[in-house]
Amino acid sequence: MSLFLDSFWRAVAYCLHPRVIGLSLLPLVLMVLLAAGLGYVYWDDAVNTVFMLIESSDGLATVTRWLQDMGMGGLKNALAPLLIIFAVTPVLVVLVLFFVALLMSPAIVRLVSRRRFPALERKEGASFARAAAWSLGSTLLALLALVISVPLWLIPPLILVLPPLIWGWLTYRVMAFDALADHASGEERRQVFRQHRGWLLLIGIATGYLGAAPSIVWASGWFFAAAFPILIPAAIWIYTLVFAFSSLWFAHYCLAALAQLRATPTVRAIDAYGKPLAP
Repeated sequence: MSLFLDSFWRAVAYCLHPRVIGLSLLPLVLMVLLAAGLGYVYWDDAVNTVFMLIESSDGLATVTRWLQDMGMGGLKNALAPLLIIFAVTPVLVVLVLFFVALLMSPAIVRLVSRRRFPALERKEGASFARAAAWSLGSTLLALLALVISVPLWLIPPLILVLPPLIWGWLTYRVMAFDALADHASGEERRQVFRQHRGWLLLIGIATGYLGAAPSIVWASGWFFAAAFPILIPAAIWIYTLVFAFSSLWFAHYCLAALAQLRATPTVRAIDAYGKPLAP
């Protein structure tokens, strides 16, 4: 528990570091360009397609008639953009996490190790290619889980539970691996995962709920659809800051756990004469 809280407060403090703030803007620029490009090419077609689906769907048509009866017929035109925003946002979030894992997390881990663990030996237990493959595989699994779980989001309590759990699992998988990739050997990394899996998963779930905060804000008002060009970049930056904080939290926790693991004396087997056996 002490390691959990200690790494939390250190991560909060490191979020104010100028280099961390600068790094948080890099994925934002990449995602803004991606979102702007996709919006420029596909936005009108996507809105028209969704609007036609709304008109042809009996259930959604009932919603639009209800809005008209309530004197909010103008919101019918905002329904299609809102549905697109809510559908695209999870994909953007997952892509942000992938970019953070590739571009931001290694730099943050180096920052933490240089400032706090300068004497910690680097055993290079995972190459860049392996870390990228691990991140990509975890991201694809999270996307699959998102797609499968979308129908369950219609059940009110589950929309507040399932997305953060998926983000938490993905964050735990990616961030913990990246935090240990350079410094831990393969066996050390697996041992840290075994000994601290519960706490690492808790960190992932906590940051997963933090990452869901912008979506809750968007859902609080229909008029946010009109501010799509402003809200998407702002939301991506919020998500990126959350992921930066997540990376810092995992880096502080995992490197401290690795240092404790190496400081713990190992019990070696002895033979019948009391002499240690070779490992």
